[in-house]
Amino acid sequence: MEQIKIMTDSASDISAADEERYHISILPFKVALGGKSYTSRVDFDNDRFYELMRKYDEIPVTSQITPFEFQEIYLKEAREGVTDLILVLINSKGSATFDNSRMAVDLFFEEHPEYKGKIRIHNIDGMGYCSLYGGPVVEAAKMCENGASAAEIANYLKDILPKRQIYFGIYELKYAGRSGRIPTAAAFIGDKLNLKPVMKIYDNAITTAAKCRGEHNLITKMVSMTVADMEPGTPYEVICGCDTSCAEKTAQAMTEKTGYGPSAVYQIGAAVAANAGPKVAGVSFIRKSE
Repeated sequence: MEQIKIMTDSASDISAADEERYHISILPFKVALGGKSYTSRVDFDNDRFYELMRKYDEIPVTSQITPFEFQEIYLKEAREGVTDLILVLINSKGSATFDNSRMAVDLFFEEHPEYKGKIRIHNIDGMGYCSLYGGPVVEAAKMCENGASAAEIANYLKDILPKRQIYFGIYELKYAGRSGRIPTAAAFIGDKLNLKPVMKIYDNAITTAAKCRGEHNLITKMVSMTVADMEPGTPYEVICGCDTSCAEKTAQAMTEKTGYGPSAVYQIGAAVAANAGPKVAGVSFIRKSE
């Protein structure tokens, strides 16, 4: 009989409530800020991390999860009798974590050949950040709870993730400029002109999809672009940061455009806020079929 474990990392921004309710194992990233090292979701919650960002005028630095750490994880799960470990991890183009997880599989079985044939490790590229893969991971956990097989769950994830996209607006360009997500010069000019970018996350890439003038136009622009690209009638998730009123405004605008509300609200944690800043507004959704 299969014993399935669903696992992801903290950049998925799955809520603590869903983590506990659906028995999802979340691997935390290490974060360096203000000369100290922290473990996300352990040493701080989101609100505390936003406070630290305001306190220190620097870009937080996140660390990848190493092959050695993954080997230790695989050994622990194998010893506990897990037959299928399904890992959905942060965008492989933005972090070495996913590649490390795959590298660790061969190293693990070389060191522990006694577990060959006893545990299957399914490494799946999340292809983005936040609810882009956090949403499907929660759905995968629900499938597991309802008796789906490991193969069915893995196939669902591999099918849905390439169809997922995010549009999100950035309010504070200095973080994106310093982190390299948006060139520093562009961030400086944007601040002077009060331009706010709408970023697109799709197919492992982050690009600037549009710009608008002023914060009051940002959600309107982002929602309009989302509805144009979204498969009609499919569920979507709203994304916010330190200002939860952005989630309320985005949800209201999306409901007016689509006729139904979001399936969930995701608040960005350390991994995303370190690059985008603490204040964002966004939507994750399924793209129209091409």
